[in-house]
Amino acid sequence: MHQDLTAVLTRPLSGRLHPQVAAHLAQLAAMNPPPIEVLTPEQVRIGFRMQLKMTAGPATPLAVVRDLPIPGPAGAIRTRLYRPSADGALPGLLFFHGGGWVIGDLDSHDDLCRDLAAQAGCAVLAIDYRLAPEHRFPAAADDAIAATRWASANAAGLGIDAARLAVGGDSAGGNLAAVSALAARDAGIPLAAQLLIYPVTDMAHLEGESYAACGEGYGLTAGAMVWFRDHYLADPASAQDWRVSPLLAKDLGRLPPALVVTAEFDVLRSEGEAYAKRLADAGVPTTLARYDGMIHGFASMAGVLEVGRQVRTDMAHWLADRLH
Repeated sequence: MHQDLTAVLTRPLSGRLHPQVAAHLAQLAAMNPPPIEVLTPEQVRIGFRMQLKMTAGPATPLAVVRDLPIPGPAGAIRTRLYRPSADGALPGLLFFHGGGWVIGDLDSHDDLCRDLAAQAGCAVLAIDYRLAPEHRFPAAADDAIAATRWASANAAGLGIDAARLAVGGDSAGGNLAAVSALAARDAGIPLAAQLLIYPVTDMAHLEGESYAACGEGYGLTAGAMVWFRDHYLADPASAQDWRVSPLLAKDLGRLPPALVVTAEFDVLRSEGEAYAKRLADAGVPTTLARYDGMIHGFASMAGVLEVGRQVRTDMAHWLADRLH
């Protein structure tokens, strides 16, 4: 995994799709799905579940996998606890699933959470935050921040060492992890690490080099990002809020060490790498790992992409180094 942020930022893009990614995209194109912009949230949720069944990896067995509700700002939040061992205090990772704040759930990222728990030797608490448009901003952010606060305060009851608690997530979940890390810092809650997997960091602009280069034909499109934004935000001006666009937060200092994972052919690559640079510039120990030839969502495609399996191992090793 690439450690030197400057080297990654200055490294030329490969310009080549990985052969397994190209085969996956060709299979998707042959199905001729309608663009997300013409679908309802429920139709997209159904399609997302079907697609994940095609690409998910096997469910790694663990000693403990159990659902438990935790208190949230608008009632109980569903969560799922994963533990590689039943006994003893383990480091912990709060995980927020991706899906543009509109789709995804505990099941959509079950195999990813299992692999992170098993390979990093940590407990994972996956958070089923409220989704838009039924619950628009700030519902998801409020749930994520509340879950982080609760997990820190109640870690011992979960067999988690509160001094070794991290936050993480992919895409919109990476956004919520970044937001939770900022809120935890401001509330004086110590976190040990943040794992940001192709995170959304700037919903105010929806532009930039990767939007221009990768906005069409690579899975997640520029049009889909507009669709997600319009379902998540009741007021477009909310995109300026740091809880929507953490890249726009005034101060990124004093945050926990970060791993930012990006994919070459991802519409979100530029903003993820811009966030990594701002973290590093603010003095946060930051590792940037750009995966050449990959597309958005590749970490959830362990069933069809070798690199989807490799990135899980890379992320788990980074977590283990920070948490053990």
